[in-house]
Amino acid sequence: MQEPNSLIHASSPYLLQHAYNPVQWYEWNETSLKKAKDENKLLIVSVGYSACHWCHVMEHESFENHEVAEVMNKHFVCIKVDREERPDIDQIYMLAVQLMNGNGGWPLNAICLPDQRPIYGGTYFRKADWINILLNLAGLWQNEPQKAIKYAERLTEGLQQAELVSAGEDEVVFKQEQLTEIIEPWKRHFDMIQGGYNRAPKFPLPNNWTFLLRSSFLNADQSVMMAVTNTLEAMAMGGIYDQIGGGFARYSVDDKWHVPHFEKMLYDNAQLISLYAEAYQCLRYEPFAAVVRETISWIDREMTAPNGLFYSALDADSEGVEGKFYVWGKAEFDEVLGENQALLAAYFNVTVEGNWEEEHTNILRRTLNDDDLMAKYRLGEAEFTALVETAKAKLLRERGKRVRPGLDDKCLTAWNAMMIKALADAAQVLANDEYYEKAKKAASFILNHLMDEDGGLFRNYKNGKASINGFLDDYAFLIEALIALYEVDFNEAWLNEAKELTDYVLANFSDENNLMFFYTSNKSEDLIARKHEVMDNVIPASNSVMAINLQQLGLFFDHELYLEKASKMLKAVLPRIKAYGSAYSNWSIQLLNEVYGINEIAIAGKDFRTVKKTFDQHYIPNKITLAGVKSKLPLLKYKESEQTKIYVCRNKTCQLPVNSVDEALRHIK
Repeated sequence: MQEPNSLIHASSPYLLQHAYNPVQWYEWNETSLKKAKDENKLLIVSVGYSACHWCHVMEHESFENHEVAEVMNKHFVCIKVDREERPDIDQIYMLAVQLMNGNGGWPLNAICLPDQRPIYGGTYFRKADWINILLNLAGLWQNEPQKAIKYAERLTEGLQQAELVSAGEDEVVFKQEQLTEIIEPWKRHFDMIQGGYNRAPKFPLPNNWTFLLRSSFLNADQSVMMAVTNTLEAMAMGGIYDQIGGGFARYSVDDKWHVPHFEKMLYDNAQLISLYAEAYQCLRYEPFAAVVRETISWIDREMTAPNGLFYSALDADSEGVEGKFYVWGKAEFDEVLGENQALLAAYFNVTVEGNWEEEHTNILRRTLNDDDLMAKYRLGEAEFTALVETAKAKLLRERGKRVRPGLDDKCLTAWNAMMIKALADAAQVLANDEYYEKAKKAASFILNHLMDEDGGLFRNYKNGKASINGFLDDYAFLIEALIALYEVDFNEAWLNEAKELTDYVLANFSDENNLMFFYTSNKSEDLIARKHEVMDNVIPASNSVMAINLQQLGLFFDHELYLEKASKMLKAVLPRIKAYGSAYSNWSIQLLNEVYGINEIAIAGKDFRTVKKTFDQHYIPNKITLAGVKSKLPLLKYKESEQTKIYVCRNKTCQLPVNSVDEALRHIK
């Protein structure tokens, strides 16, 4: 058996997958970087993550191959990086590859000088091409090192200059026209038939649809609201959604949400729980609530650690085959169900021929309307629902006997924070205290076990250890989650923790030459560039999340400096949003808050919890809520009352208190 390389001591499941490669992999650390300098060897920085299908393919074709390993070990110091543990490294080399080639993705492979500066890079390489490239670059470094150094200098300068955001104009006034300029060109990309955007592959992009839901509601834009509801319904009925187990895959490869890339990521599902909960609150469409419940059930069943934290991902592959765990042949499907086979095959789109490229296999999805099926089979709604739920339980039980996809069981602070917020959102909208308890347990664990002595956060937790300093997204999403928890239980300790973390960010992530925060703290190791994360992607940018946090905490604590900082950050980004709204959707949510104003709802009186539950039945996307007795928050000070009193405030002006939610709603814009 192959002797393990140094990755055998890693905490990351992705790195451990490569521990028995013949390539002499190292982790990114002082020892491996010093080795490259001491031996004057080029670095291979190979970045991926455990649920990445093509990462596994390249490993099998190249990194498990002794011929390839011989070339890599002879001429290079080879470093493996888990992009989820070290997004700071991934950011730099991803941008480098994008500057070189115009595109990027994973696996990400960068060839660098011994001092970490990149000279070449790409994504997936076939074995023969990989060997050829490595030999050519090794020859260049041996024979013409100055040529390599000059190229590295130019590329590194580009890396350091890219994404810089200049200060906005202070006199800019936020107004409705700016939202119109963002949304109107955005509409042209909607797929009004299949949902999502008119392209393939299709990613859920939950933050895009959160903004569009809020904006269409506040602006009474029926066409955008229809695009949102079409998208959410199509995703929930498609193969991208696990119809029997709950939870969404990362994306669909086609334009119909049919064939998923089967990996399931915590960050996607956390954001989608929040989105579907919000859409349910707005529309009261029961299937959206079902998606929330089923996805949280999957998180409970497969993604929750004994300590209450949440694991990172499930692989696309099981037994080396993508999607094998999730698909069904018609004969097996029928055998498991035993009865009502015709109805259930129609419901889940299961046929003898199969419904995708693998012959005689089916991805479960829904293509027919429930009402049509009930009419055809002469069933009432209660009987139909009971049949479907029984079938799901049987199929899930049978599927549980299969070889499961690999689990990435590391716990990341940022992604856990998204899940905490999702549970807090679902707890309010669905009036479910169990969801709140799960959120509280995870948040308490992070605050007790993933903070260092100076008040900073750790990024990761695995096998009882936290080893990587937190990045800006860890702080931003945890602050957001703590605010969400406060709005469930009104325990001001959550808000106070959020404020302390915000002050830590201001002290340790600020850039004196830029309004944006650095992605890495002053205490992080020095890399060849220190980046600002500004564009929203499948996960909102850490700077946009921090700007909204500052905006909300500024209102909670009446903290003018927070509000000014948030406003200046948005003004700096505003000129970019119009050209590419979907890449700045979280910034657009902040703009929405500025244009429509934030309703500050303060509930006084001992019955504040009952009042809050009544508010939770109404959709108010632009609000913060405060409540409690003996509060130290400015908006609640001096508002002690035995009877319920509700204050609605906006822009430092409060209406007279009212005694009922119905009366308060008349003051809310």
